[in-house]
Amino acid sequence: TILFFLLIKFLLRKSVSTVVNSMSDCDHFLLEETPPQIPGVLEDGKILNQNRYKPICQTYRNKRRFVTLYDIKNKIPVFSAYKYRGVEGKGRPKKHWKIEPQVVSVCRQSKGDFLWHKQTSYNHQAVDTDFRSNGMFDRGHIIPSSYASTENDKRSTFTLTNIVPQAGSFNKGSWSRMESCIRCVMDKYCTNSSGFTEGFVVTGAQPSFSNILNNRVNIPSMLWTAFCCYSTNMEAWIASAHWGNNVPDDAKNKHLQTKTLAELHDLTMHSLWSSCCSRRITIAAPISGAMAPS
Repeated sequence: TILFFLLIKFLLRKSVSTVVNSMSDCDHFLLEETPPQIPGVLEDGKILNQNRYKPICQTYRNKRRFVTLYDIKNKIPVFSAYKYRGVEGKGRPKKHWKIEPQVVSVCRQSKGDFLWHKQTSYNHQAVDTDFRSNGMFDRGHIIPSSYASTENDKRSTFTLTNIVPQAGSFNKGSWSRMESCIRCVMDKYCTNSSGFTEGFVVTGAQPSFSNILNNRVNIPSMLWTAFCCYSTNMEAWIASAHWGNNVPDDAKNKHLQTKTLAELHDLTMHSLWSSCCSRRITIAAPISGAMAPS
């Protein structure tokens, strides 16, 4: 109906998310404007298979909010990156799961607007129906809404190109607790030379070999995340990494161990930042702020 198309037009005007040609088109969310090194995927800032991996400037209400490198074969993000600036308010916005139409029609040139999910199936990305009634896996945020600064930043994270199938108790349990701890660390220590909160976060998923949701979407075997920032108070760069297997938590109050960037590299071979970020020193006890070598 005319009313339906007018509504869609209104919603599109609020969100203009764009599939771009390279990570450099949306590098202001990356420390020193330098993308991670992901062997076989992203090396020296170049996407090795541009037909498969799509960089997306995640945009909401005409403002770029974060960046994602999306794998259209596995239909999950390789990673998303965000510049943390503190959080203005609490709470989680009402869920409106969105899709990215340039990923939907990857061979078609288009404006790249976010769409509120209506269709049931797309060839190049996950959709809401992939997650319904599966009984085990949540729509797990890569960049969590809890890290987002404003209400509109929070809403921008509810795009299915920022989502992976995540074991429910892992998502709501140890992973959620880790996200809260890291946010507290960044709020306390990540203050730049201008006195503003600023931290750089990269979170990604390790695809499994054959574990598939709804015969379409890869279920990652592992999720990983890391942050790096300069702490004016400590007069040093600080960083830490966490990861966990994408399986149900085996204990009610399970906590993920804080690791170094070097340990994350040894596990995944990913190099996230340049030498300014401490590779072998991390926050050992987030609440007390104690520092310890790996």
